[in-house]
Amino acid sequence: MSKNNILVEVKNLKKYFPIRTGFLSKVTGHVKAVDDVSFKLYQGETMGLVGESGCGKTTVGRLILKLLAATEGSVYFQGIDLSTIDKPAMRKLRRDMQIIFQDPYSSLNPRMTVGNMLSEALKVHKVVPKDKIQKEVARLLDIVGLPKEHASRYPHEFSGGQRQRIGIARAISVRPKLIICDEAVSALDVSIQAQVINLLKELQKEFNLTYLFIAHDLTVVEYISDRVAVMYLGKIMEIADARELYKNTLHPYSEALLSAVPIPDPTMNSKRIILKGDIPSPSNPPSGCSFHPRCHVAVKDGEILPECTADEPVLMEKSVEHQVACHQVESKLN
Repeated sequence: MSKNNILVEVKNLKKYFPIRTGFLSKVTGHVKAVDDVSFKLYQGETMGLVGESGCGKTTVGRLILKLLAATEGSVYFQGIDLSTIDKPAMRKLRRDMQIIFQDPYSSLNPRMTVGNMLSEALKVHKVVPKDKIQKEVARLLDIVGLPKEHASRYPHEFSGGQRQRIGIARAISVRPKLIICDEAVSALDVSIQAQVINLLKELQKEFNLTYLFIAHDLTVVEYISDRVAVMYLGKIMEIADARELYKNTLHPYSEALLSAVPIPDPTMNSKRIILKGDIPSPSNPPSGCSFHPRCHVAVKDGEILPECTADEPVLMEKSVEHQVACHQVESKLN
């Protein structure tokens, strides 16, 4: 990973989905799925993107790939602003940007054999000459740990782990630079998860891949990620090196998430932080810090601190490569 080579830069990204009501489907509000998100993704690194269900992490991944159109903000891929390019130019960039979906079955065409699926990608993007496509399909299957004979089979003939390996083979078939892993192992058994994660790490070394690893399992994220970004209600609350985040957590929300991770040593006691209340609606987020209604740090003498309700905290660097958006972080550092 080189900090001098920025592959993806996300600037002030927003995605608001309209809420339509009534006979005329009048827009009466917006669901703020992604609300002013900014970060950089360096060539060759793995960034984990974590948070509760509905926090907007999958939407961020789809906005980066331009599978969804952003409401505001920009995504730069190798310095190119994706919002300014037309469809033919974007189609050429598709080869460099791929995705591995959460459900390995619904993401595969049930009417096509594995060989046909992989061949299609190779033909569309002209990765290899036509007379070498079958040989390349066999090579791809071998890379992900499947026999070449499986090229003639259909998706329903495979297990969940095998289907995800096929999804990985399809993603790497066009030799991309960026792969969005959208909950890529969450639907798999634990033992199969480990195999797929190790496969992803091996492929990253071999092909110099860059991953945005979207997940809710913090144990998996810690193992595979170089850096981790924590999202809550459409906003990034904390970004840090993986080891730094897990050892020196600064944001109260990150603390609560990490306190829920099981500790394998039965002799160690962990203090669980229980978040009060429900997640606020993204169509009507709280004023100030969006986390303040559930935050144990925002309360003093039984009352919520005024700065937490009045002003939205800005993501600021508090130590080397450690950014956090919290009004009360200074008291913790001191």
